[in-house]
Amino acid sequence: MFNFLRRSKVIRKSQDNLTEVTDTKTHWKKGQKVTVKKGVSKNYSKPRRTNQKWFRETPLPAPVVEKKQMLVSTKEGVAKIAVLEGPTLVEYYSTQSKSKSLVGNIYLGKVKNILPGMEAAFVNFGEEKNGVLYVTDINRKNNHEKIENIINKDQEIIVQVVKDAMGEKGARLTAQVSFPGRFLVLIPNANTKGISRRLSEEERKRLDSIIRKIRPKGFGVIVRTAAEHATESALKDDIDRLIKQWDEVQSKTHNKAPSIVHEEPDISIKVVREHLNSGYKKLLIDSESAFNSIKSYLNDTSHELINLIEQYNDELPLFDRYHIEDQVKKALNRKVWLPSGGHLVIDRTEALTVIDVNTGKFVGESSLNETVYKNNLEASEEIARQLRLRDIGGIIVIDFIDMNSIHKQQNLLNKFKEELAKDKTRTQVFDVSRLGLVEMTRKNVSAGLIESFSEECKVCSGRGIILDTEKEEHDSSNHSLIDSEPILE
Repeated sequence: MFNFLRRSKVIRKSQDNLTEVTDTKTHWKKGQKVTVKKGVSKNYSKPRRTNQKWFRETPLPAPVVEKKQMLVSTKEGVAKIAVLEGPTLVEYYSTQSKSKSLVGNIYLGKVKNILPGMEAAFVNFGEEKNGVLYVTDINRKNNHEKIENIINKDQEIIVQVVKDAMGEKGARLTAQVSFPGRFLVLIPNANTKGISRRLSEEERKRLDSIIRKIRPKGFGVIVRTAAEHATESALKDDIDRLIKQWDEVQSKTHNKAPSIVHEEPDISIKVVREHLNSGYKKLLIDSESAFNSIKSYLNDTSHELINLIEQYNDELPLFDRYHIEDQVKKALNRKVWLPSGGHLVIDRTEALTVIDVNTGKFVGESSLNETVYKNNLEASEEIARQLRLRDIGGIIVIDFIDMNSIHKQQNLLNKFKEELAKDKTRTQVFDVSRLGLVEMTRKNVSAGLIESFSEECKVCSGRGIILDTEKEEHDSSNHSLIDSEPILE
């Protein structure tokens, strides 16, 4: 009906002369023939760009936390690692969970199926479920090259697990393998060079000058936050150690697929590599073998941290002394109490995690606004801790108690971001929405604490409710009797 509008002439006049249309230029723009008078800005038709400042935000430096400790227990063949800030448990790792994490392992896999419509391929890498390999995770000549032109069915390919299998989804794989070390990450067949943005500008410049000298040809390097104040020789040793790992992987490419060609170290070594730094007060280990293993690793990589290690020999078990098991049990509850009497309710869905903040027993002292504000500040600190402890990933929606003051809303967000800065896992936080919700994301790598130590209920299929089937059958039978009765007039 309105097709004639597509052929209509649109004239945009400058404000210099509104009566005459001279010196014009005609061209097509979005299906319309546009005549523009000279002097009109060229940017008139450009769409406005939305503000994506949150995506470009520089991560806040991790705040200094006093009395930070790491506990390692390997009793009865089960390794457990706890990270404490003061007496409070903030991170927990264990090998007793249902499934062992495969993140970081490298496999020689075989392509089983290619899906051009999904721009992905399924790769058999030796597990029950095939892994998913997307075209963006394969080295290609240009960004427009199709996956069916890069790899073929039944082709053998080296892949690395970047995300564990969750639910019905298989593990996420990448053909762009990388080797994490103590101070940096080495990426074969790449020219990447990056430095952690959590470091100061002066430190970044110093590390950049070192990496330019020692970066091996044909390898990309990403410098980690742990490299702060690291010497050139320490960084060079880290690179040499990682190059040896890559050489070992290449020597196993003639193995029969599917097979593992590189396995991440023991969980205790892995956690020490990722977390331990000069900010820790102590590292307690209750096993002699684990003590010797970690000491040997630190002696090779971070000799200055060896004085943090202590072997625990008390009769009272290490985790009992620090009440670790009790804190883990509380982390599996749906409701979390705050110090002042308020509480959080954490509910997990298939698509996202929802956290509700309530004042509970907290009634405050001076006014409602101050009560709500204080409760929200306490909640922001506890939510940041629960995200780390429960290892919650993906989309997270937080319903803080409504506050009318924009200034207090911003203070709350700043406080929340400061607490999240303690988290090594990447997070992104949005501003308060029109509904008063705070939306955020946290990188999802492996199953969380609850998923690792729980199973789906066979009665309710994970819904958390019990259906009264007898009542339902009784109601349906009554309806059938009523419908069958004749209507008397």
